[in-house]
Amino acid sequence: MLNSGWLTYLPTFIRKRVEGRETLQKIIGNSGWLFFDKALRMCVGLFVNIWVVRYLGPDQFGQLSYATAFVALFGTFATLGLDGIVIREIVRKPDAAHEILGSALFLRLAGGITAFFVCTVSFFVVRQGDSSGTVLVAIIAGGMVFQAFDVIDFWFQSQMQSRSTVIAKNSAFLVTALTKVGLIIFHAPLIMFAWAAALEIFLGAVGMVLSYKRHGYRLTDWLGTFSRCRHLLSDSWPLILSGLSIAVYMKIDQIMLGNLAGNDAVGIYTSATKLSEIWYMIPIIVVSSVFPAIVQSKEQDESLYHRRITRLFSLMAAISLLIAAPISLCSNWMVTTIYGAAFRAAGPVLAVHIWASLFVFYGVAQGPWDLTENLTRLAMVRIVIGATVNILLNLWLIPVHGALGAAVATVVSQALAAVFLNLMHKKTRPIFYCQIKSLLFHRYLRGL
Repeated sequence: MLNSGWLTYLPTFIRKRVEGRETLQKIIGNSGWLFFDKALRMCVGLFVNIWVVRYLGPDQFGQLSYATAFVALFGTFATLGLDGIVIREIVRKPDAAHEILGSALFLRLAGGITAFFVCTVSFFVVRQGDSSGTVLVAIIAGGMVFQAFDVIDFWFQSQMQSRSTVIAKNSAFLVTALTKVGLIIFHAPLIMFAWAAALEIFLGAVGMVLSYKRHGYRLTDWLGTFSRCRHLLSDSWPLILSGLSIAVYMKIDQIMLGNLAGNDAVGIYTSATKLSEIWYMIPIIVVSSVFPAIVQSKEQDESLYHRRITRLFSLMAAISLLIAAPISLCSNWMVTTIYGAAFRAAGPVLAVHIWASLFVFYGVAQGPWDLTENLTRLAMVRIVIGATVNILLNLWLIPVHGALGAAVATVVSQALAAVFLNLMHKKTRPIFYCQIKSLLFHRYLRGL
């Protein structure tokens, strides 16, 4: 809960809406920390990434991006789609929190180790003779094991206390950012940037464990059980397939570009998507903060639940349009100014790809509805269809249009999966109408 001293700095019309509303104050406070986390990553990360891209050039940056994209295809098997489910279960069953957390940690450790070996072996088989690529993949994939400790973050999120994990993860991020700057200054080889990526995940895990202990909690109190693991997996398996499908249509374009057009095309395309996808953290900030409140409102008042979902879509529409329009118009100038003339071809790619943000924002905002209504299987179907369409469009467009074709494929498949496929089932049809109406966001934001 925000303290009264903090509230005095708010404008009067906002303070009147916030005072005496503990849940809203927690949401604002939690969102503030999450926003600080993402804002820091946006500012520092963008600066460092630009420097890395300019240092490596299209070819080497393309190699690193290809390896990162390949690892991302297996990331779902490390996370097991447990994020929202663990938070939901802790909110609903606080007395069983230690059992839930212990079971989730065991599952994610097992998933991370398995994903590491499967990912590395798969790359070795698919890209025989690419020994340097195999090493890059193995190093980056090693970070998936340490992602298991994000379970600690789920606990703090369920309590709307993200401050602790924000500090831990940002400390790791800043150390890694400085490391990358040092690598550039001392002209380090490409492989060292892969080690830097793995280092951030490891340091973040250490920081979260220390933060959890500093708050008086102990990991030794966690106790995983077979029945709880089975229960979590029974709810998460559709999300595992959904996450795999998301990874496919978020990353398969880079892999297909590498195979069909070469590392330079991957470097051009990824440099553009870096400027586009950096905004995707905004809906994650908002949704992760309001998710517990949406779950609680479902239990308390159905009309309040629907109002909160509607307002969330309206907010997503407003933010995404304010981002996409100016960036699309200024894309050529942005790319050449930021990356240099070597990346001029990324301008048209950015102008198209940035419009995927509208549909990504909608997709993230629909997450609380799918989880609360237990519609994760329908979400899986939508995403699988979207991923399939993305692959087919890439096969058609990349040979003709290269990186620009991959951008078009991404926008079309995102729109299909996040919005238009909601029409296919009566349980998600109301969401489709809500998404369309939310484009008139001024009508709904008045009620916030």
